[in-house]
Amino acid sequence: MKLWDKGFSTDKKIDQFTVGNDRELDLVLAKYDVIASKAHAKMLGKIGLLTVAETEALINELNVIAKTIEEGSFTIEDSFEDMHSKIEFLLTEKLGDTGKKIHTARSRNDQVLVAMHLYLKDELTTIKSQTKALFDLLLNLAEKHKEVLLPGYTHLQIAMPSSFGLWFSAYAETLVDDMFFVEAAYKVADQNPLGSAAGYGSSFPVDRSFTTEEMGFETLKYNVVAAQMGRGKVEKATAFGMASIAATLSKLAMDICLYMSQNFDFISFPDELTTGSSIMPHKKNPDVFELVRAKCNKIQAVPNQLTLLINNLPSGYHRDLQLVKEIIVPALQDMKACLEILTFSLKEIKVNTHILEDPRYDYLFSVDTLNELVQDGMPFRDAYKKMGQEIESGNFKPKRDISHSHEGSLGNLCLEEIRAKMEKIF
Repeated sequence: MKLWDKGFSTDKKIDQFTVGNDRELDLVLAKYDVIASKAHAKMLGKIGLLTVAETEALINELNVIAKTIEEGSFTIEDSFEDMHSKIEFLLTEKLGDTGKKIHTARSRNDQVLVAMHLYLKDELTTIKSQTKALFDLLLNLAEKHKEVLLPGYTHLQIAMPSSFGLWFSAYAETLVDDMFFVEAAYKVADQNPLGSAAGYGSSFPVDRSFTTEEMGFETLKYNVVAAQMGRGKVEKATAFGMASIAATLSKLAMDICLYMSQNFDFISFPDELTTGSSIMPHKKNPDVFELVRAKCNKIQAVPNQLTLLINNLPSGYHRDLQLVKEIIVPALQDMKACLEILTFSLKEIKVNTHILEDPRYDYLFSVDTLNELVQDGMPFRDAYKKMGQEIESGNFKPKRDISHSHEGSLGNLCLEEIRAKMEKIF
């Protein structure tokens, strides 16, 4: 069944090529097509295009379909092009001519748009919640290990003293920045496109404000052409939000992989969170974190994929836009999986509390030792030269009792201030 069927069939190869994997992806979106269809049916009843009995019958049957989707028994067979055709078939099969009326005053274009907007709102809400859980964990770890010093690096060279408190809370505060992008994406998605039909509105007196309120959108996308031009753009906004989080997670995963290696030995995890080698019995590989790094790097490519797909398309609908789903839906699943597994794994992290006892890290304290000379009255440039000469001659003696007190330093992490920034977003 095709919603555009005019009584003749297309070549099977054309069907296979144009439908692609839409049926599989539509199983994810079907729930939202039902939600939108219920709002649409109520609106048609409100403006008199459906009777009260027809409206009730459609709502009841859509509730039945929603239950099959929730239970996992809803299917889209090869004889159907997509979720829309299957749902309309089920309504018509049960309700006859009443079922055929559900498509009045709408198009597949705004059906897909509104289902995607509802889906992205839900997915972004889940991602926000998962990100907040990781954020909370990182701040708790920062508080727990704030006294444990850690080498800081620049250019992968030993630089200055850091701490696990700084390391964990650095990633926590970076997630705050990422959430600004996610919030922006949510605002783009929180606009109702239903009623734009094929992108040019309808001669029926549809009540778009009613469906906006019915589906819980903050506002509607007023201009019907702008609504249609939002296809691909709302997914791209979501992709930018995910890419921002993914950049943070991939960097964190890379740090973990480095810090777990024998050459660093800063952190470790229980055996059950690592993997072994088929021939090297000593190996404890950070496969989980390597895969987080890889998946997050893939996610960072999604905005570019979508840009290449939708770039320079003229206004109006084009079949190119069908491919947006197969890019954004798997990326969302990967994003949620990475957030979940990182939160799960980091709960078990073990930190090495004696890292800086190794003399190789003595030079970490050169700046603090230099600063003490300056505080005693020596000009900075003279103190710098004196310290350089001592290091070169092998006479450097580090000042290990360091004191960093300004906001955001290892002695003053400002964890509650960072927490307040995230809470403000929520």
